[in-house]
Amino acid sequence: MNDDPVVTAPEEPAKKHSRGRLVAMALSLAIIAYAADQLTKWWVENNMYEGQVIPVIPPVLNWYFIRNPGAAFSIGTEFTWVFSLLMAAVFIFVLFLLRKLGSLWWAVALGGLLGGVAGNLTDRLFRPPAFFHGHVVDFISVSNFAIFNIADSFIVCSMIGICLLMFVGRRVDGTKDVVAPKGAAEDASSESERG
Repeated sequence: MNDDPVVTAPEEPAKKHSRGRLVAMALSLAIIAYAADQLTKWWVENNMYEGQVIPVIPPVLNWYFIRNPGAAFSIGTEFTWVFSLLMAAVFIFVLFLLRKLGSLWWAVALGGLLGGVAGNLTDRLFRPPAFFHGHVVDFISVSNFAIFNIADSFIVCSMIGICLLMFVGRRVDGTKDVVAPKGAAEDASSESERG
């Protein structure tokens, strides 16, 4: 087990970006993700009938219009309201995290996540059969995989990015976890005691 203390250091590149600019970047990406999701769903609903399959790159990629009451792979179809609550909670939590932004990469990841969650949450709230029980429009069908949409793509890519940022010790506020060597930590401690 590594007993070296973990300290945080400011991220140098983020110094060039004010928190306001980072939040604006995140919200801009969220709007782009949301618009792309809702426009493609609108196109599918107005140009395809439910259950229709249009080959795009056969047999790898098709447009396949379905309405999904559940999560990925149609899991939990009888608990649509639970997914609505979870998405609303994630949406609010991401908005809260934006207040702490100090990293360009976190701005990209959180912006993509916010836009994707907003896209699917809109479906849950306002699409049939009822408020908070709406079915999500899915249409991207990759062979031997789930049928998904643009919002799902942004959510998955953003979550991968967030996991990578956490793995390398990059924090939302722009600081980075740095493991200090044992001797250096003791030197710093004795310096502060002397001062």
